[in-house]
Amino acid sequence: MNAATARAPHYWLMKSEPDECSIDDALAAPDQTVPWIGVRNYQARNFMRDAMQVGDGVLFYHSSCPQPGIAGIARVASEVRPDPTQFDPDSPYHDAAAKPDAPRWLLRDVQALRKTRLLPLAELRAHPGLAGMVLLQRGSRLSITPVEPAHWALIVDGLLGGR
Repeated sequence: MNAATARAPHYWLMKSEPDECSIDDALAAPDQTVPWIGVRNYQARNFMRDAMQVGDGVLFYHSSCPQPGIAGIARVASEVRPDPTQFDPDSPYHDAAAKPDAPRWLLRDVQALRKTRLLPLAELRAHPGLAGMVLLQRGSRLSITPVEPAHWALIVDGLLGGR
């Protein structure tokens, strides 16, 4: 990539249920990398397909648990590819309408970089500098959302105390 094709890094918040894949699970995986399976929302899928690039920063967020919040920092580690769980009838993510020659659902690998202190949703909501963050908007339920560079910096360098 040369200077003409380079782009500023993008940042993402990616939600995972810790019973399925926690930051600890990701850190324990080979190369600290896990496939981000099970995305079954077209907008979240399109973010992975159209906007994410290898190297983009990720806030690893634990959801659907007693204390939801940011639990770690990660990065996008692979190009997009079909999510194999859509073809597996035994998977909770099976999609009978998806065909190997016409997959509907995609994934990217995510590499965990470090575990952080848990930054709970309530603490995020209480910080005025994060008021515009997509995660905090009423009705925001997507499992993957973009994070503005200013919000990333405030969270990673400020609230979490640096990289």
